[in-house]
Amino acid sequence: MIRASFGKTVARSTLIGGLALLAVPAIAGCEAGFNAPTLEFHAASGGAHTVVNGIEISNAFVLGAPVGGQVTKGSSASLFVGLFNNGTNNDKLVSVTAPDNASSVAIQNGSVTIPAYGAADLTGPEPAVVLKGLTTALRGGESIAVTFDFATAGAVTLSVPVEPASYYYSTYSPPPAPTIPAASSTATTVGTTKAKAKAKSAATATPTATPTPTP
Repeated sequence: MIRASFGKTVARSTLIGGLALLAVPAIAGCEAGFNAPTLEFHAASGGAHTVVNGIEISNAFVLGAPVGGQVTKGSSASLFVGLFNNGTNNDKLVSVTAPDNASSVAIQNGSVTIPAYGAADLTGPEPAVVLKGLTTALRGGESIAVTFDFATAGAVTLSVPVEPASYYYSTYSPPPAPTIPAASSTATTVGTTKAKAKAKSAATATPTATPTPTP
């Protein structure tokens, strides 16, 4: 009987202890409520990643429109990326292309130098790389093919995600609106000048003498 009672006591104590351990995270979750970290939005740990001949490409993504919207065809879109050079010599990002989705891609200052054992931070929030003349509309959640071409490491093509400009990326900037040049006033000025000269010439012209009739 003593052994039985002891066994039951141990079993009961083990059960109670187990239930207590299970209750701790549940209580903690209740205390955190709907603001618990696990319920908050977290951006993807990275966009597209790869390493090509010593150049590490990390968190490459295109900024889309806010959730539910789209970056329209014909407009521009920002591209963000982190670059790190694991090599002993400097390298340079000389071009970026997205032939299936953009007419051209502009790099700020034309190219980006990546120092040996150093980084080139193109991660934003202001864009240093811009996709121009989009040939298709871009929506958050899709991916597009983007090719990065380096002077030494060579070229590599990645499937780059389009991240909606919401939540974590709401502070990131779209490309600046293109500047529309003011209409030239040269033609108007030239025309006005010619008209004034013609009027002045007419006003100062010597009148022609009226012929005297012959008797």
